[in-house]
Order: sequence, then C-alpha cells, then structure tokens
Amino acid sequence: MTESDATGRTPKVALSTSSVYPEGTSSGFELARRLGYDGVELMVGIDAVAADIDAVEKLRDYHGVPVLAVHAPCLLISQRVWGTDPWAKLERSAEAAIRLGADVVVVHPPFRWQVEYARGFVAGIERLNREYDVTFCVENMYPWRTPGREVKAYMPGWDPTELPYEHLTLDFSHASTAQQQSIDLAKTWGSRLQHIHLTDGTGSRKDEHLMPGYGDQRAGETLTWVAENGFAGHVVLEVNSRKSGSRSRREAELAEALDFTREHLAAGDRSFAVDATGSAQEQ
Repeated sequence: MTESDATGRTPKVALSTSSVYPEGTSSGFELARRLGYDGVELMVGIDAVAADIDAVEKLRDYHGVPVLAVHAPCLLISQRVWGTDPWAKLERSAEAAIRLGADVVVVHPPFRWQVEYARGFVAGIERLNREYDVTFCVENMYPWRTPGREVKAYMPGWDPTELPYEHLTLDFSHASTAQQQSIDLAKTWGSRLQHIHLTDGTGSRKDEHLMPGYGDQRAGETLTWVAENGFAGHVVLEVNSRKSGSRSRREAELAEALDFTREHLAAGDRSFAVDATGSAQEQ
C-alpha cells in the first residue's frame, strides 16, 4: 500500500462472533454493542444461530450493530454447514453478506483432499468477485506441523503471497503459526491486503489466536503501519477467549483489545484523534 492507495475511509474495528466462544452469536452482537465495536464479522457455523440469516438479521437490527463481514463455513468444524458443496457454500455466503449489508466474505483455501474444488479455486474466486457485489478475501493459513514434519493441508497452498488472488485477509495468528511476520506480509501484499483478522501467536504449532500484543506478531506496529499506508478495510478481532474464565473477564479482555486496536490505528492515521479516555474519535 502507498499513499495513493488510500481511500480516505477510516478502518472499522469489528468483533468476530467466534471471539466470544463458548458463548454464542447473540452474545457476540451484545458484546460488540456494549463495548463499542463498529460491527461484527459473522462466523457462519459457530452455532446454529449463525447459519440462520433470518435470526442474524434480527440480532443486527435489535442491537443496532452492523454486520461488516461474513466468514464462510470452510473450517473443519463447519464442513457440513449449508451443505457439502463448497462453491454453493461460498455463493450462499455472498448472498448472506449482501442481505446483511456486509461487503466482505472471508474464505480459506481448500483442504488438500478437496481435489476438484482446489483445482478450480483461484479461477473460481476470481469469478465470484466478478459476479457478486462483495469482496471475497482469501485468508493466509499455515502448514500443519507435527514433531519432525510438516503436512501440506491446503491447496493450492497455505500462503497466498505468490498466488494470483486479488483480495487477501491477513490473520496474525496464522502468520505466527507459519513462522512469518504479519508486517512483512502486509508490506509484500500491498494493496491486495483488504481485510485483517487481528490476533496474535507465539510461533506454536497450535493456532493460538491470542489477544493482540501478547505474542510475536508486533501487532501494534503492524496496525500503525497499515494505517499509515492507506489501509481502509476492516480490522476484525478474532481471538480465543475460552480461557477468560468468566463473562466479566472476557468483556475486560475484549475491551482492552479494542482500545489497543484503535490506539495503534490512530498512531498511523491522522484522521483520528485520541481523546482523554483513550478511545479514538474520527476528526
């Protein structure tokens, strides 16, 4: 990204509904509203409510919290959500996003055993980006590592850097698990970086999804850099809060992460000013 890539739109900070697990999608909307997030990213398949767009629409309207992005059901745990045809699931995700007012669909690359899907994946994502008025952003993944070996789990590959996707999602925890640095990926991808999953990791074989600032990804520095260089997509907090232990602790951690995010975006974006309470206000 360069100054010429800037659109003048300040990045919005959203809460992934997966970040409140084991609480459900309804709690994701509730906490996003209470804590002051700009919206949510709907993780389809996290629970039955998330796959029921009628119910999600009611939650959106009741809480007054917009849906900024839809994460397609392409995780191992959501392989049978909305059927088993991967292309039909992506098309349904686009239709859900349009209905809910979201402008991004996040998608993972195929698993290696999805041979036919993987064979046409790059061209298929290009087609979907032409046909739907939403942006399909392919997410960086990581090799599955066991002691002594790596398993090639994704096709055509876990690292989208050298593949011709037009729009990409950068997940900081996945970068850590892959033993990469998010800021390096952001600089390499340039304007292809359209969406961020903000989290962190320690380079473990396990995909940790730590709170930002608690791992090795220089999360604050990366947020500041992308803001300085014209990033105008959404920044979505996608963390594992299962170890919080209580609702009050979960709220406190998610509030801290929101303050962290806005502070570092503000440091790189002169359209923000930080008020005396530490929260960012657009000028």
